[in-house]
Amino acid sequence: MYYVVTIATLVTMALALVRALIGPTVYDRVLTVNMFGTKTVLLLSVIAFLAGRPDFLDLALAYALINFIGVLAVLEFFKSRSVRREQERGADTESDGGGTE
Repeated sequence: MYYVVTIATLVTMALALVRALIGPTVYDRVLTVNMFGTKTVLLLSVIAFLAGRPDFLDLALAYALINFIGVLAVLEFFKSRSVRREQERGADTESDGGGTE
């Protein structure tokens, strides 16, 4: 039964990679990377159970925290980048059309 869970998790991870490659927006790609990280945590947990190694659960928990903070950092980066681009476009528009005195 647990081998079926492992195979199903690997299949969903492969589908997530495909989605990351064809995702139309950056946010689709970030969401897919987050999902891939979550599936990795699940896979580590199943492997820990199958191998009888509960210390792998500590690794899975640490990876989940790193994944969460990493996704938040990437989203904040893209948000601030879009704000900077909007400000640059506004400054370009003001400098181009401001001389009608």
